[in-house]
Amino acid sequence: MRGGKAGDRFYWALLWLCISAIAAASLSPDGASAQTRGRTITIVVPYTPGTGPDMLARVIGEELQQRLGQPVIVENKPGAGGNIGTQFVAKAPPDGHTLLMASMNLTQNVGLYKSLPYDPVRSFEPIIEVAESFLALAVHPSTPATSARAFIDYLKGRPGEFSYSSPGRGTPHHFSMELFKLATGVDLKHVPARGSAPAIQDLVGGHVSAMFISINVALPMAQANQIRLLAVASKERLNAAPDLPTFQEQGVTGVEYDFWPAGLLAPAGTPREIILRYNTVVNDILRTAQVAERFTKLGMVIVGGSPEHFAELIAKDLAKWPRIIEQAGIAAE
Repeated sequence: MRGGKAGDRFYWALLWLCISAIAAASLSPDGASAQTRGRTITIVVPYTPGTGPDMLARVIGEELQQRLGQPVIVENKPGAGGNIGTQFVAKAPPDGHTLLMASMNLTQNVGLYKSLPYDPVRSFEPIIEVAESFLALAVHPSTPATSARAFIDYLKGRPGEFSYSSPGRGTPHHFSMELFKLATGVDLKHVPARGSAPAIQDLVGGHVSAMFISINVALPMAQANQIRLLAVASKERLNAAPDLPTFQEQGVTGVEYDFWPAGLLAPAGTPREIILRYNTVVNDILRTAQVAERFTKLGMVIVGGSPEHFAELIAKDLAKWPRIIEQAGIAAE
């Protein structure tokens, strides 16, 4: 017995509240349904631990876990230039629990590989561009050039005599030097290493003459006189290195490299409300002073913005990089 009409009204009101609560939970701020609330969120990084995307994913993951009240783990799935981890996320359920921390390789691999196990546009829902970074042209101290222009003149007088290192084919460091070669007409032989540390060791040891290096890594090495920095591949001088001129300032055009080391995506078909919620939360995270400080120490510049901004960036890069890769004759290993 429910106690007559008043009891009936109470019963139905209580039932309605329960139904409303369940419906609200299906669109909860963390993007989890009532059945999956509390499930672990996995951020897949398709590169090895310690890389830029990995470090940024861990910063974002820590903050997400605190704000959403759900476990967040970072899982590294390196291999095939990032294709293994990227394919894994492309095939993951579109429920907001598996995300991809991609880098610019997402768009560059279209020109590097004859076929890909995913589509950079159709397989994903862009969430947010997390950060951008900058590379500087470094040379071994034995190189007499003290500016980018002087280095170009030095190389042109000795075609084919010098080489440069990179962490491997298809890396931003590799692409930066190939842009430099295309823009200036110099002749440098590529000596790819297996990772950033071996590539830098080749430069410091004098086994190669030059390399493009992330500015946060390059600055302390230059201060220790292990390398000499000639220019930064950005449109303007950086706050972190105000005395280092750009290529443009030195009369060298076409070398600017808009390098984004980290952007967050979800599998295609992920509901729009989940994408927008992640975008809002990550934007909030990026605006905090402590996160800004951590990014600065990593040599990164915070970007943020809308999913549409990130989608436009991906489209722009897809129109740019395959053409450059073809012109430079770059191929994946």
